[in-house]
Amino acid sequence: MEKARSLLTRCHLCARNCEVNRLNGESGQCRTANEVIVSSFGPHFGEEAPLVGRSGSGTIFFAYCNLHCVFCQNYSLSQLGEGNAVDSAELASMMLSLQAKGCHNINLVSPTHVVPFLLEALEIAAGEGLQLPIVYNTGGYDSMATLKLLDGVVDIYMPDMKYSEEKVGERFSGVRRYPQVNRAAVKEMHRQVGDLQVDESGVATRGLLVRHLVLPSELAGTEDVVKFLAEEISTSTYLNVMAQYHPCYHAFDYPKISRPVSGEEFSEAVKMAQLYGLNRLDERVSLPLRLIPW
Repeated sequence: MEKARSLLTRCHLCARNCEVNRLNGESGQCRTANEVIVSSFGPHFGEEAPLVGRSGSGTIFFAYCNLHCVFCQNYSLSQLGEGNAVDSAELASMMLSLQAKGCHNINLVSPTHVVPFLLEALEIAAGEGLQLPIVYNTGGYDSMATLKLLDGVVDIYMPDMKYSEEKVGERFSGVRRYPQVNRAAVKEMHRQVGDLQVDESGVATRGLLVRHLVLPSELAGTEDVVKFLAEEISTSTYLNVMAQYHPCYHAFDYPKISRPVSGEEFSEAVKMAQLYGLNRLDERVSLPLRLIPW
């Protein structure tokens, strides 16, 4: 716990390495200092089938993000910071309430920039009976130091693999070296938890689940993503090839992403994953996010 908090004094929680002292109230690119802001929480049925099961994924959506994606469909949360500040005890209470509702897991959405506070809340919740698998639902721009702190804490890693080219990541998410950082992070996640495991009901208990959003004009670099997963992670990687891209937020300012993905582009992405031997594909279009007020 103390090691996690020490990362906040010259913040290195993510690969941006802003080096601001968040414990003194400074904030960097994630626009978050020394508190956690929760946008919403509750059972969510729009996630991947192994997370949803029959009773839903117990999602907690955190405000702000370490990425500045110009096309973010949840920009009111990730970029505008919609939500309320909570302390660790309140966050632990949310987790326990999701367990009481019958959710299959605790799904932490955009957690990278608040990891030390999450660890505190998880310690409280575990002491009060929390037993559900913990899902780390991230944009994939995670530092190795932070991931090492999560070894043995996170049961299911669910990273995005957004881009295969550095310049595309810089242009559309405002970060440097996204492919290199992202692939190193995915390797570490897989080292910790392995391929996705499910129980007799098909509900995930442990492992890696990767999301890849298909972008117009092949900007996501799908071929390189699936080649990396097949050759350097595992052909049994659970991969959600996502078709739901549509222009949102500032996307209309960028001509190449100012239109939806075509059916042909999505079909080609799926075929590419199959061509490289990935055998656990989720090709459905995820349901839209529904915020649960609290």
